[in-house]
Amino acid sequence: MVRPQQENQRDNGIMTTSSSQGAAPSNEAAPSLTSSDLVGLIANRDRLRVVAALVLGANDLPSIRHATGLEYGEVNKALHRLEDKGLVDRNQSFEYVLLAEAFQLAARADAQSRPRETLDEHGDLEAPHAKVLRTFVRNGRLIKIPTPMAKKAIVFEHLAQSFEPGEKYSEAMVNLVLGKFHPDTAALRRYLVDFGFLDRADGQYWRSGGRTDP
Repeated sequence: MVRPQQENQRDNGIMTTSSSQGAAPSNEAAPSLTSSDLVGLIANRDRLRVVAALVLGANDLPSIRHATGLEYGEVNKALHRLEDKGLVDRNQSFEYVLLAEAFQLAARADAQSRPRETLDEHGDLEAPHAKVLRTFVRNGRLIKIPTPMAKKAIVFEHLAQSFEPGEKYSEAMVNLVLGKFHPDTAALRRYLVDFGFLDRADGQYWRSGGRTDP
């Protein structure tokens, strides 16, 4: 959908929008996404690949298909779903763009609606591990990286559970997964590799260590 009343600011397939002076108000509001909606959208493998391609600068069907390795029908299906939910739009040149505001608004809404007291998210773990994670991982976010190596290993083993054994991930996809924990995805990737929880070669990452839930 082209929105001529908006001024597009684009960086590697990610667009932020600001209202242009004198522009008529939009008759159609973009759907409001929650953090759960976003997770549900990119939990689908095809949609995750399309989002990663847009982050890396792909902006039309041929470039997205080349970046993802998907067929045109699969790309179209993923894009239609992402557009319908307000995560992807088209600029005035009819290029596909990822709307950064969707992530920002979802994070803000989630923070405002989160109750002060939450259930123990680590209660199903062994006591020593749970104690460490309660200190450093709260409400799904990494508060800070511990200094002691033993505690650091527990934290990064926890992060490694977000990656499926046997699956390969591009760096962009790894960043999308780790970004929900902490914005410094480069540091998180490095620690996961250093601890042996992830391995990498030829631009691909895969799970190589850590516990596997039955």
